[in-house]
Amino acid sequence: MRILFMGTPDIAAACLRHLLDEGREVVGVVCQPDKPKGRGNKMLPPPTKELALERGVAVYQPYTLKDGAFEAELKELNPDIIIVVAYGKILPSYVLNYPRYGCINLHVSLLPAYRGAAPMQRAIMAGEAETGVTVMYMDEGLDTGDIISVCRYPIEHDDDYGKVTAKAAAFGAPMLSATIDGAKAGTLTRTPQPAEGATYAPKIEKPECKIDFSHCAKSIDCLIRALSPAPFAFCRLPSEKLLKVPKAAPSKGCGAPGTVLRVSDAGEGYITVACGDGAIDFLEVVPEGKNRMSAAAFVRGRGIKEGDILL
Repeated sequence: MRILFMGTPDIAAACLRHLLDEGREVVGVVCQPDKPKGRGNKMLPPPTKELALERGVAVYQPYTLKDGAFEAELKELNPDIIIVVAYGKILPSYVLNYPRYGCINLHVSLLPAYRGAAPMQRAIMAGEAETGVTVMYMDEGLDTGDIISVCRYPIEHDDDYGKVTAKAAAFGAPMLSATIDGAKAGTLTRTPQPAEGATYAPKIEKPECKIDFSHCAKSIDCLIRALSPAPFAFCRLPSEKLLKVPKAAPSKGCGAPGTVLRVSDAGEGYITVACGDGAIDFLEVVPEGKNRMSAAAFVRGRGIKEGDILL
């Protein structure tokens, strides 16, 4: 079966690798254009592009699909099925209606909950005990298509966005393989999504990443885990320099929200900060202009001390 794969980030690359390792006939990979990253704004390719080029698969990076310019290439590729994993663009009707076995999407939530751009981050932020992946037929709505299969799994207390993404890829990739086989055999079933329970997971905006210490320790911990390993939750030091927080854990203590209650440079160390209810231990930090480091290293470098007020 001729497969056109559409996807951009690491989870998409993991699913693409699984299909290629199985020897599937992937005729092309469509992904987002290269983007500038880092201090030097160096143009970096998406993970799916890197993998496709390594494996000798043709890559397409249209800035838009709406203008119909990709239609000629689509016809030339002539896919039997289109697999979509975190592509990040709405597919127009000429793409959705082209393959005879349909456009199949791996969505990283338990639909109809958390439709939209940031389902895993939003689920962690909300303190959900579980999430999952849904394989679905795509239609012209936002993650509203008929469901083919679902896999549920827990969000553990120390799971961050990176760990939940890895789970989604590990469970989702084999589900895509089974879906491709089922499509060819004509054994797939379709279950319409219920209207009840539909929620949306919009893109994470930068103001949401700022830690509000008036909130309880549990909700701050959820925020930090949801935004790690990127883009990171952050606060500001008394100097107003940025301090990103990739790793933390709820702790004990009380004080004015944002007050540094305790610091330690023993082992990996910790920086205990008072919250609206309870306290939170920063275990790893990224000071402005520096690399990720343990709390102990930051304390030893005199970057923070007891009594400081974080903003």
